[in-house]
Amino acid sequence: MSEILYIHPENPQNRLIQAAVDIVRKGGVIVYPTDSAYAIGCHLGDKAAMEHIQLIRRLDKHHNFTLMCRDLSELATYARVSNQVFRLLKTYTPGAYTFILEATSEVPRRLMHPKRKTIGIRVPANPIAQALLEELGEPLMSVTLIMPGDEFPLTDPDDIRQLLEKRVDVIVDGGYCGLEPTTIVDLTEDVPVLVRQGVGDFSPFST
Repeated sequence: MSEILYIHPENPQNRLIQAAVDIVRKGGVIVYPTDSAYAIGCHLGDKAAMEHIQLIRRLDKHHNFTLMCRDLSELATYARVSNQVFRLLKTYTPGAYTFILEATSEVPRRLMHPKRKTIGIRVPANPIAQALLEELGEPLMSVTLIMPGDEFPLTDPDDIRQLLEKRVDVIVDGGYCGLEPTTIVDLTEDVPVLVRQGVGDFSPFST
């Protein structure tokens, strides 16, 4: 059975954040709220946990995970960016965007796009997600919590418990989230490319 943690959406309780992160560090799979939809994630280096997430979501081995980062201080470890791209990231993070960037050698090969050697980076604005990342001290490997056959992510914590309380290690109940995932923007080319329209407004990138 999952550990169910009821965490305040604006003022996360430190004790509960620490409990959730302890489970992640031990190889657990976590469901947690973000500023777009709920996400499912695990420790960056844990291959078994990643494969368990792929099983839950029925993802093939080429599906790209996102590195959920607390801020841009972790960026240089995992991605190569120009000064121009860094300024863009600084302007639009934290927020409901996932940015496709050129990966560094620090990124495990299984997380990269198999041909392009890119990685998705995201800095969420949600206080619970931020608290988890701050306590963990490194990125969470994550994907949006969209169940097989569904068009939209799960947004109701009660639904999440019913479906996943026997399949994940910890569920962070932070109240309702949105129905839309992040907007994905590819910043590996000279001009930003919209990969998926979600919550974030793409228009500033297209001007």
